[in-house]
Amino acid sequence: MNETIQLPLLRERFFRRERRSVPAARVFAAGTLADWGLAGTERADDVLLCVSELVTNAVVHGVPPGRQLRLLLRFDGRTVVVEVHDSGSGVPHVVHDGDEGGRGLLLVAALSDTWGVRERALGKAVWCEFERLAQEV
Repeated sequence: MNETIQLPLLRERFFRRERRSVPAARVFAAGTLADWGLAGTERADDVLLCVSELVTNAVVHGVPPGRQLRLLLRFDGRTVVVEVHDSGSGVPHVVHDGDEGGRGLLLVAALSDTWGVRERALGKAVWCEFERLAQEV
């Protein structure tokens, strides 16, 4: 029996404000990529590294005590979008030359095709996109 996959695919999970949420988010993202048949693609490791960086930033800087962050992964057959939502204030930015912190976003900017920050009613969503992630057949 042939199974039809409906696109876009969407997965989300909430994580607590604690450091062990970072590896848990990476495991969740790796499992999601595997389920979508993308685990062996050239850029899968880039996606996982960016998940780690964005979740780390949310845990350290973005999630107020007692709140959670939301990791959302979306795939439309060509592009994977990673979004990390938190309820903290402030706008993350890439840090250059000698400043402390902010280097994680430098990695996100270098590895993803595009990234940004979107305001929400409470907090923000930091996102990045990876185009052409599906394996060529």
